[in-house]
This record gives sequence, structure tokens and C-alpha cells, in this order.
Amino acid sequence: MLDKFINWLKPLPDSKNKISDKKQIAKEYKTWRIRMFGGTFIGYVVYYFTRTNINYATPSMMATYGITAERFGYITMALFIVYGIGRFVSGILADKCNIRTFMALGLMGSSIINLFFGFIPSVPVLIFLWGLNGGFQSMGYPPSSKSLVYWFSPSERATKWGFWSTSHTVGASLIGMLVSFCIKLGNWRAAFYFPGIIGLITSFLLLLILTDKPSSVGLPPIDVYRDDPIPLKKQTGLSHFETLKKYVFFNVYIWILAISYIFIYFIRWFPMNWGTLFMVQRGIPGYIAALLLSFMPLIGSLGGILACWLTDKLFNGRCSPIVIVYLFGLIFSLWGMYHFTSANTSPLIVGLFFALVGFFVAGPQTIIGGLYISRLTVQESVSAACGFVGMFGYIGAILTGFIGAVVDKYGWYGMFVACSICCVLSMILVIMTWNKELQKK
Repeated sequence: MLDKFINWLKPLPDSKNKISDKKQIAKEYKTWRIRMFGGTFIGYVVYYFTRTNINYATPSMMATYGITAERFGYITMALFIVYGIGRFVSGILADKCNIRTFMALGLMGSSIINLFFGFIPSVPVLIFLWGLNGGFQSMGYPPSSKSLVYWFSPSERATKWGFWSTSHTVGASLIGMLVSFCIKLGNWRAAFYFPGIIGLITSFLLLLILTDKPSSVGLPPIDVYRDDPIPLKKQTGLSHFETLKKYVFFNVYIWILAISYIFIYFIRWFPMNWGTLFMVQRGIPGYIAALLLSFMPLIGSLGGILACWLTDKLFNGRCSPIVIVYLFGLIFSLWGMYHFTSANTSPLIVGLFFALVGFFVAGPQTIIGGLYISRLTVQESVSAACGFVGMFGYIGAILTGFIGAVVDKYGWYGMFVACSICCVLSMILVIMTWNKELQKK
């Protein structure tokens, strides 16, 4: 039984029926690229259904079970911790598994947990289950990034990656609407029940829609098909562990991006976690603050798309120039947020600067977290590299828990100074990779 399960996860073998006709290759590539992009996009949207639904159901759960805010925080913290570590572990595993079954299995496990989660009153069990959910959730991004690398060539990949990254926003928005409807009907448990059912159905659809690498369906590699060489090619004769050592663990440029990502994620989660409190303390009513904060992820998705599109169109796939431009824009947007957030300022102006912060942070977040990494490592280790850097990002997210202490001691001014320093440090680290990105070997 175990052997069958392992074989089910292994990379799909190369097809014996290799396609040689150029017109047929073009036709098949068009079809499969749509399937792989659309399948991973929809799959990741539903991953967010079974992850962010708890954020909207929190008040109802606390009221039903009598859970304090502190104890409920342990539940959400469990997912963050396991997810951060899981991103790295899943990245390593995804490189040795096939895209289709790995992504479907993670969504299947997360969906099953959601089906039972709303019916368990024990806080320790809830912490355990939601932490386990974090492990299954970590299986969504690595195979998706692997799919983008194997099915889209370097000169076009940035634009595709940018559009794919909007799956986060789409998933968070749609599940918010669904949960709101469930709570309005007086059944908050349905906020877990319905996403669980949708997730199970989607996981089976992924098994039907997706495949693995182009070679598994008889197609040539993407760099050969589009005559667009990949930046780095793996040396022959290296085992998987040797590949990880050379192109991830001992790759100084991956480490540089990972450290840079800590600062990016710290800035990203600062307004998301503390923006409402910041606005309320500046005299803005709570319901308006919540509405203004919702602009951040929506406009942010546009910032990520534009950054990736400009990477392709202006810089031929190079990532470092646009990341630096966005970080400059982020510094000015942060200080605009600080100076213009007050009860005497038009809510439209306040919302504009929150939206601009979301716009300018989404570019570096999207590019460094996946696209940039794909240019500094080989195809065979891209999932592990993305997971490795993603794990560091969640270190930045966890560090936002200390923001309250910074604000208590230095005020909000000190917090915005800290964010500006993070921007500058991230910029310096990206500049350190500038020349490496130009090399092709």
C-alpha cells in the first residue's frame, strides 16, 4: 500500500510517444499551458478557501465556545508556524514529486480538516488540527511555482507569474463573501463545511486537469520549444541532495533573497495586522478603518501584476531593477500613510496611501518570493528554493508580533522609521544580486 502511494507521488515518466510535428507541438503546448495555469490558479484559490475562512469566523467561534482572544490566537499561530516550516519541507518534496498529485493531496487533506473543524469544542484539538492544516496548506505553492517554471520560459514567465499571484486575492475575497453569507444565515460552521466540500471536489478535478512536466505528455522542454534558454542549467550527475546543496543551501544569492524577504514580509504584514489600530488611534472610526484597509490587498494584486509585466517588457525577465523601483515607491507611500492618516484627512486620501503601500509591497513580494528565485537556481530545485525563501518570509510575519512593543516605546513614528530601514536593507540586498542575474551559465 505504501509503495503504491509513493509511486503515485513520484514524477510522471516521460511519454513514449514524443511529438515531433511542430504544428502539433504548438497546439498541444497551447492546450496544456492553459490547463496547467488555470488548474494551479483555481487550485490555489480554493487552498485559500480552506485557510483564511477562520479569520471571518473568529468572532462567532469565540462566542460559541467561550474562547478568549489570547487562546484563539494560539490556533492561528499554529498554522503560521507549521506553514512557514512546511513551505520549505514541501518545497523539497515537490521537486521529487509530480505537480498533479502533490497539489491535489495537500488540498484534499486541508479540506478534510475543514469538514470536521467547526464541530470540535476542544481548544487543544483545534490548535492541533489547524496546525496540521498549515502543513497541508504548505503543499499548494511549491507545485504551482514548479508548474510556472516548467511550462513558461524566462522571457514570458514574469507576466504569467504576476497574473497567477492574484489567486491569493481572489481566494481571500471569495471566501469572505461565502463566510459572510453563512454567518448571516446563523450557521458559522458552514464557513468550514462548504469550503471543505468545495476543496474536496476541486482536489479531484486537479487530478483530472493537471499533469507534470512537458516531457510527461511527449512535449520538448519549454526552453527548446520557445528557443528561450533558462538562466541556469543543472550539472549532470548530481543527486537530488547534491543539487539542493549546490543550488539552494550553499547558494549565497538564495540566502540574500531570503534575508531580503524577511524585511518585505515584515512591511507587508505591518499594515495588515496593525493598520486598523493605527487608524483608530489617529481618530478614524473603526468601521471606516476596516473598509480602507480592504483596499490594500485589492490594489496590491494590481501592483504585483504590473511589476511582473514590466519585468518582461522592459527588462527581458530581469527582476532586480523593478524590485528596486518598487522599494523606492514603498518608502514614499509609507510616509504618506504616516503623515496623512488622521480624522481631519479625507478617507479617500487615507485609503489611497494604504492602497499605494499594498501596491508597492506586492511587487517585491511577488517577484522575490518566486520569479526571482527561478532565475538564480535550476529547474530541478526551484520548489525547494521557493519554499526556503518563503519560510524566511514568515519569519518576518512572526516578527510583526513585536510591533506593539515598538509602538509603546517609540510611537508610530518609530515604527515607520523601522519600516523605512527595512526597505533600504532589502534594496541593498537585491543590489547584491544584480550582476549574478545577468550571468547565464
